Amino acid sequence: MRPRRNVRSLEDCLLADAGMARLSSHASRLARLQAILAANLPANLARSARVANLKSGKLVIHADNGAVAAKLRQMAPRLADLVRFEAAEVNGIEIRVQGRGGNPALPRRQSPAGIGDTAKRGLTSLEKRLPEGSRLRLALTKLVERG
Repeated sequence: MRPRRNVRSLEDCLLADAGMARLSSHASRLARLQAILAANLPANLARSARVANLKSGKLVIHADNGAVAAKLRQMAPRLADLVRFEAAEVNGIEIRVQGRGGNPALPRRQSPAGIGDTAKRGLTSLEKRLPEGSRLRLALTKLVERG
């Protein structure tokens, strides 16, 4: 049998060092503020807004895009009151547009699918039957070349 080692929780390790304890406390405060934000915003806004920091009484919130940021700015006075009531001393709220990479809430633009071989042959056949210099023939030529 192996001797049993003293196992410390991650929280114990973080609290053992003064700097890490402050960081852990700040992270907990931000998580609490995020929960308050999520509970008091409509679902579509909650998915697109994140608490970024709380420094010197200013709560910084990141929004995924300008539209979300504009709506959050309209709601900022009410949000500040809610945060003051529930958790922290907040003098103001700053909203920044900070999109997140690979946001699953936003659909990715897909590059258009190329034209298959069968479709290319059909379009080429149609192109050859059109009068020389016609606008449709020129458009089909470009389409087949890009496809």
